[in-house]
Amino acid sequence: MAEKRDLRAFMRESSKTEEIITAPAPESFRDKDGNLPNLEIRALSTLKLKEIRDKFRSRGIAVDNKKNPLVANGAVVYKPEYDEHGAAMYILIEALQYPNLRDPELMAFYGCLDATEMPMRVFCKQDEFTYVNRVVMAALGLANEVDERDPHDIETEAKNS
Repeated sequence: MAEKRDLRAFMRESSKTEEIITAPAPESFRDKDGNLPNLEIRALSTLKLKEIRDKFRSRGIAVDNKKNPLVANGAVVYKPEYDEHGAAMYILIEALQYPNLRDPELMAFYGCLDATEMPMRVFCKQDEFTYVNRVVMAALGLANEVDERDPHDIETEAKNS
């Protein structure tokens, strides 16, 4: 019979809470004193990320070129569908604690009734949105580390190479 191993190493209290990671906001965001605020990002668990992604998965009926349903062995064929954009927006909303994109005052300011519009409203410039998306995804371990250089420097460097 196998010996019983100590499992306490896998019983971490820290795994029961989600860590808050800070990162500088895009340069275009300054507080009333001219200081650059920090984004606060909740490190979502693998289980939470799976739950979010599952909300954006569905099945649709597979069709041929004439839009007729495909049938195989007497059964309709289904194809998996995934709304990657919707899932990414929802992940941003869930992960960002500051600014809270579900805040009623912030949503009213931007005229949004649906929180999924908020990331693109608050970070309306392409470089702001790209930066925030990269920072959040890197904090969640879903992307490579964020390049610390200014996005404009990266763009200039890319044009010159």
